[in-house]
Amino acid sequence: MLKKQKITLKYVAETAGVSLASASYALNGGGSLGRETRERVIAVAQQLGYSPNQAAKTMRTGRTSTIGLVVPDLTNPFFPQLVQTVICALGEAGYETFVTNTLGVKEVENRSIQTLIQLGVDGLIWFPISEASATEIELHGKPTVAIDRFVPGLDGVVADCYMGGRLAAAMLIEKGHQRIGMINAPSEVLSVRQRTMGAREYVEEHGQLVWEVEASFNPDLDSDVIKVLAEKRVTGIIAGADVIAIGAIRVLRSLSMSVPEDVSVVGFDNIPWCELSSPPLSTISFPIHEIGLEAVKILLNRIDNAAEPHKRVVFDVEPIHRDSIVPPKNMCHD
Repeated sequence: MLKKQKITLKYVAETAGVSLASASYALNGGGSLGRETRERVIAVAQQLGYSPNQAAKTMRTGRTSTIGLVVPDLTNPFFPQLVQTVICALGEAGYETFVTNTLGVKEVENRSIQTLIQLGVDGLIWFPISEASATEIELHGKPTVAIDRFVPGLDGVVADCYMGGRLAAAMLIEKGHQRIGMINAPSEVLSVRQRTMGAREYVEEHGQLVWEVEASFNPDLDSDVIKVLAEKRVTGIIAGADVIAIGAIRVLRSLSMSVPEDVSVVGFDNIPWCELSSPPLSTISFPIHEIGLEAVKILLNRIDNAAEPHKRVVFDVEPIHRDSIVPPKNMCHD
């Protein structure tokens, strides 16, 4: 039985009519080759079935062309959008992505990050559970970009959540709502506290904050939240996240209250569920696609330029008007 000939980089170069160095540049994304030459070499390599030796490349460059993406909860529809954006952007740059789901548990988060570092990823894009957990994890100098958190010593990409909170409140106030309740997301996260502060301040400046409770990032609301909803004392509700808003709409419906006729509701994040909600949910758009792209851009630059000052990028947010907010039909009473 004849042994199949191993296709080498030298053979690819000879077949494509270029030097060995040019073939290497074409396949590894280096050098200053013309587009036509690069595409010809890639096409020849594919035709010949050439498979570069990743281990040899790693020994030569010290890099694996892999990135770790660490997120806290893939059951939350907010995060698959980020994962998709990052995987696509890194793929276009020649990187493979290892995705880990920390389940919102600090021990799992730390173990996942240490495993990725041991696997030799070139860098990390990380959505920490909280600022507190982020400062407790040893990154061993690995280039890392934090999303939605400002972590000392790391690059960071966030949205202007304080302004987002104010905009959410303004969407209700501008429709004439004065008696407003707030269902806040978990307060251990700075960005959540910022959106809560922005909303609270705007309501207190222009209306009346009747009640304020906290809920987890989940549409299944706790009994204390259901209790205040049942009191029917507000005409508008600000939810700290879309999944919370959707849960509130479901509870209100079970209490024989209609959204938006009896109570208007606004969320935060603009997850895909918003358009599928009944009614479609008005919300604040968290620019997750743009933030994901920026995180990739910053990380790839950090890998090549380790000594540069750390970057902190803040993206604007915007209100998304759908059908869950209308003017109040009458004033509520205590």
